[in-house]
Amino acid sequence: MKSRFLDRVYKDTDGKIVIVQFPNLPISTWLICTLINRLLPGSSVSPLLTFVGTGALFTWAWLELFDGVTYIRRLLGLIVLMALLQSHL
Repeated sequence: MKSRFLDRVYKDTDGKIVIVQFPNLPISTWLICTLINRLLPGSSVSPLLTFVGTGALFTWAWLELFDGVTYIRRLLGLIVLMALLQSHL
């Protein structure tokens, strides 16, 4: 039982260790919006970039929380989701 739990913490269904992977669309969108916001602070598109970037990060966290391939990734999704909710309340 212990071994199976530990396998689900770090390994996907194929038995490969998965902690970091190539960024998917939501996290890539958030990164691009954040980069543009940093390069053009105070621009007229800044509120739109913030809105789109935050929505993309929320989507990524939600997907990781419910569809993450490992428990570590699901935990990361939960942490990011909680941080987003806390920062906007």
